[in-house]
Amino acid sequence: MSPTYAYGDLVFLVDRKKRRYLIRLTEGGSFHSHAGYVPHADFVGEEDGYTARSTQGAAYVSMSPTLSEFIMEMPRGAQVIYPKDIGAILMLADVGPGQRILEAGVGSGALSMALLRAGATVVGYELRDDFAAKAVTNVASFLDAEAASRYRVELRDVYEGIDEQALDRVILDLPEPWNAVKHAAAALRRGGILFAYVPSTVQVARLHEALEDSPFAMAQTIEVLHRGWYVKGAAVRPDHRMVGHTGFLTTARLLGDDQ
Repeated sequence: MSPTYAYGDLVFLVDRKKRRYLIRLTEGGSFHSHAGYVPHADFVGEEDGYTARSTQGAAYVSMSPTLSEFIMEMPRGAQVIYPKDIGAILMLADVGPGQRILEAGVGSGALSMALLRAGATVVGYELRDDFAAKAVTNVASFLDAEAASRYRVELRDVYEGIDEQALDRVILDLPEPWNAVKHAAAALRRGGILFAYVPSTVQVARLHEALEDSPFAMAQTIEVLHRGWYVKGAAVRPDHRMVGHTGFLTTARLLGDDQ
């Protein structure tokens, strides 16, 4: 039997024009739109796929939000890493249960949530206290208490050093990741992976220069393009719009000074 909604749950609503709304069910609360309102109580006890009607008759199909949907709709202070890139990061950095990860530049917590849900323990370094607070709030809003307990954010500048030792992964979402390469090399275990996310080719070039003069090896950079398709009957073609360049994804392995 499918789980049913209860107060405190996040619920994703889609109307007939495919507009999307993310709500959290609260006692006495209501979802309001241009087409009237729907009491939150109408959703309690219902399952995914339930269709609610507003006071003006508008239909809203409900479902539990995926992580991707939550990331695109959640409150944010900084630009988030897109889900198309997050999926690739999890694979390129080979993120898994039990790993100890340093994430420098947590932003609004989008990548943090994916790392935690993959089973990692994450320490975040963030310069801005408002971003740090937003990331912690978003993590607690979507993940369970056990996952949130594996997350800690410190107001720190990674360019000045990393206290953690024998880390499995270091993930950088910063303007100048090359300034953190030596600190990552000191903090990672042998065989650990450094990952960096930057938007420009100039940054990629500077980063690779730093990696070439370091104990890291096997450096590679890719980007991920996301193109949807229009499918209606015999009409099958690429969408007119696509999510093109968002950032460059660079990884390297710490293999030692003799490489």
